[in-house]
Order: sequence, then structure tokens, then C-alpha cells
Amino acid sequence: MKLLWKKIFIVVIAVLIVLAAVFVVWGETPSQPMPEALAALQSDGLVTVKTGNWLVFQPVNNSTSTGFIFYPGGRVDYRSYAPMAHALAAKGYLVVIPRMPLNLAVFGIGKAADVQVVYSEISHWYIGGHSLGGSMAADHLFKHQERFSGLIFLASYPATSDDLRSYAGKVLSISGSLDGLATPVKISASRALLPADSQFVEIPGGDHAFFGWYGAQTGDNPAAITREAQQEIVISQIDQFMK
Repeated sequence: MKLLWKKIFIVVIAVLIVLAAVFVVWGETPSQPMPEALAALQSDGLVTVKTGNWLVFQPVNNSTSTGFIFYPGGRVDYRSYAPMAHALAAKGYLVVIPRMPLNLAVFGIGKAADVQVVYSEISHWYIGGHSLGGSMAADHLFKHQERFSGLIFLASYPATSDDLRSYAGKVLSISGSLDGLATPVKISASRALLPADSQFVEIPGGDHAFFGWYGAQTGDNPAAITREAQQEIVISQIDQFMK
């Protein structure tokens, strides 16, 4: 009998190891950045770009007092959001995109705290993210509300456990009318968890994947506008919100 239980124990451990390995491989094979995203990783006359475990986009004049920490979507390579970050930095903001463990922000919720320590000269911080990244950014803000001037959702919303109705900062939610994942119904339902004066912007014809530069996404609907057009709206809305 003891030998039988030993064999069962060994089999169970082996199965768990295989499942863990499969999960790691799954997490480490995210949607890849498009050429436009890789091009945005280059510094130019307006923006200095630093790469590594954080992507840092800093205005060349380096005089900004406003920073934006952005959490990438689930299983999306963090470089896929470089065009948006580069464009915002060109408008005068420090933008930092942390690389998440296994490309899942749920395993790196507290990374914003590390960013704030390094860039302590920033006096006005905003945090946000796309899809899962936005939800995890909201979770971090929920626990540290006094550290942030505002919260920005891209095709995202807070978990029901993160009730932010009493949050004193600003909230912006940008979504797409054709999003097949963060659907208009789900975005509308999130209003009950956010301050009454939260700003909601729905992009007509926008989808889920066009909030980044990583190709199509399973479960999404085809957009009725171009990726460039959706990105222009996103960048403009965030710029107005953080001014």
C-alpha cells in the first residue's frame, strides 16, 4: 500500500511540473510587437528612450513633473505600446512601461512603486493599463490611492473587489465600440465601481487589439477604423486628461 501511495505521489508531482512548465511557456510566448512598435523604441530629438526591464520614454528637456506608469495587457509584449508612450513623451510626460513576469500584470502589480522610487522628482503620477494591465493598475491604485493623481483604463475596468467610488483623483476610461473582450456592456457596468465624475470615452469602430501594436487578438471583433486613427484618439484623450 505504501508503495502504491508513493507511486501516486510521484505521478501527481510529475503532472504538476508538466502543467507548470506549460504555463511558463504559455506566458513567455506573448503577442509580438509590430514593426511600428519596434521603431518607436528609438530615441529622437524630442524623446529619449531607455530599454530594459522598464521601457522609459523621457522628454529630452527632462523638465516634466508628470509621469504615467502603464501596465501592458495580458500576454502582450510590453514593447507593443511603445508608439503611444513615445507620442505622450513627445508631449512632455515621463512614460514608463514595466515588463511583467510571464507577460501577466497580475504577477507584477506592485511594480509602479519601484518606478516612483527611482523617479522621485515626479510630483504628479498617473497609472493605467490595457485590458488585464488596467485592472491590475487599478488594484495597485486601490491600495495606494494617495500616490496617484489619476487612473487611466484602456479597454479595461476594475475588479469588483476594487471599489474606487470614493477615490479623490481623476479617472479616464477609453474603450472601443466593437471591442469583443472588454465589451461596451462590461465597460458600462464598471461605472458602479468608479467615481461619479469619471470620464468615459467610447471610440466608434474601435476594437481591443488596436490599443496596442501587436496584431489581431483572439475573441476580438474587427475594427471599423484604422489602428492609426484609434491610437490618435487614445493619445489625444490621455494628453488632455493629464494636462
